[in-house]
Formats: sequence, C-alpha cells, structure tokens
Amino acid sequence: MAVKSIQYKQNTFDISYEIVNPDAKVDVIILHGWGSNKNLMKQTFSPYMDGFRHIYIDLPGFGNSTCCCAMTTADVARIVELFMIHINASKDIIVGHSFGGKVAVVLDPKVLVLLSSAGIYVPKSLKIHAKIALFKTLKLFGLSKFRSMFVADDAKELNEYMYQTFKNVVNEDFSSEFANYDGKALLCWGEKDTATPLSSAKQIDSLIADSQLEVYEGDHYFFMQNAQDIAKKIEDTFLKTLGH
Repeated sequence: MAVKSIQYKQNTFDISYEIVNPDAKVDVIILHGWGSNKNLMKQTFSPYMDGFRHIYIDLPGFGNSTCCCAMTTADVARIVELFMIHINASKDIIVGHSFGGKVAVVLDPKVLVLLSSAGIYVPKSLKIHAKIALFKTLKLFGLSKFRSMFVADDAKELNEYMYQTFKNVVNEDFSSEFANYDGKALLCWGEKDTATPLSSAKQIDSLIADSQLEVYEGDHYFFMQNAQDIAKKIEDTFLKTLGH
C-alpha cells in the first residue's frame, strides 16, 4: 500500500492506492463503490488482466484515504484525476462499481467499464418520503439525535463530511454525463440487483452511443463471482479500440 497527498480546493487528501503489474504499458484504474474500498476490488480482479497495470484506489473518505470536506461526485473525480497525474497514469480503461461508476464517467476514459453503476435517478418510494418527513419534524423539536433510525444504511456511521457528501451524491442524475460520453463502454450488471436495478443499466445503454450490456446472475456484487469473464470482456473491449 502507498499514499499520495493531493491538494484540492485548499484541502489535503491522502489517497491510498496499490499497483499490480507495475511494468505493464496499459493502465486500468479500478474504483470501488460507496462504503467499500480498494481491497475488495483488488481481491476480485488482481488474478486477471495481467497485461494491464492495475491501479486500485481508495476513494476519498474510504479505506485508508482521508476526507476533510464535503464533496460532490465531480469533486471526487477531480481528486482522482489529480492523483492519476501524480503517478503518471493514463485514462486507457477505468472500471467503476456503483458510485465508482459515476466517478469513472466523469474521468472520460478511452474505455469505460461500469459494474452496476449508480447515476440513474430512481424515485423514492412513499415509505422513504414518509421517513424523511418524520425526521424533518423531529429535527424541528430538537430530536435529531434519532438520525440513525432514518438514514440509509450507506450513510450510517459516516462522519459529518462524508454524511454531507452522501447527501450530495445520492440523488445526482448522471443521464447527461452518460449521454455525453463518446468512448467505448462495457456495462456489466447483476440481474437481481436492487441497489442499481437492471432498468438503470438499460437506460445507460440507450444513452451511450457505443456501449455493450452484459447481464450476469447475481446482485449488486455480482462481479465478485464473475471476475474472470468480466476481465476477458474488458480485454476484448480494449483491443477493439486499437487503431482507432
């Protein structure tokens, strides 16, 4: 594990990362989802794609990377971009799971690989709207200490900076970002994903001009059981870009 200190908006972010196959000439940046870390992604993909230099990153505020202010997805992407400049990494291939998929599309790589990506807004259910309304009422009476009973599982146990970041990013609609991406995209999805449903994959597939959608058995973490096949498809997708 190594750490690079990145300056952004008068703040310092310590970004933890690991590199596999350091002498390879083509870079694949692999970004985890919300609440996860680089170790999960390294455990999953490091046995494969040995022709690529793998760069596994803990996004700001996760794993061993620090966060000292509230951010948007665009902020996170810019911090990752500055980090990539520091280690002389190229945007050949960027793989992003869930929240990492939103970061990946902002970075505008040559090949974009989305694993059950977030970014398509899914309207809240009536039950969720009722919980939000009740919490706001409790706040009026000074009872915000009950926040943990109302926040999403992904937001529990977060410090204040990361809780504000979660609120900033959770409802972002990235439809225009997907539509504006003009590289080659590989979309891989779990058929039974409830966090980012298959309907989101189909919408993203329709928005990106040059995309391929692959559906697998499994849920939001389907890729852990299908890493070898996904890795082969990433290699094939990158090969199709050569000479263009």
